[in-house]
Amino acid sequence: QVQLQESGPGLVNPSQTLSLTCTVSAASITSNGGYWNWIRQPPGKGLEWMGRIEYSGRISYSPALKSHTSISRDTAKNQFFLRLSFLTPEDTGTYYCAGMGSWGQGTQVTVSS
Repeated sequence: QVQLQESGPGLVNPSQTLSLTCTVSAASITSNGGYWNWIRQPPGKGLEWMGRIEYSGRISYSPALKSHTSISRDTAKNQFFLRLSFLTPEDTGTYYCAGMGSWGQGTQVTVSS
């Protein structure tokens, strides 16, 4: 079964950039048909899809977040990454990576000074 694990800072200052890593095991992120997603959930709200990187390297973003979101990958390490810039307290929430029917456990991010 594919396993995903998010990692990154739990607390970030406003206006700074958040960098998260998703480490994938039991599957290659370049395997045909793989779509690797970032999703977040603010406190008390629903899930929000942020973007994804496909097995081919093609990247798609949520239009609402595209201006300050960047997704990339390191195929040698079988990891993909999220960078979210110009943070505000509204970016606080649990961030998940997901792909091939599996989700990571999520990592809590708080944007606060």
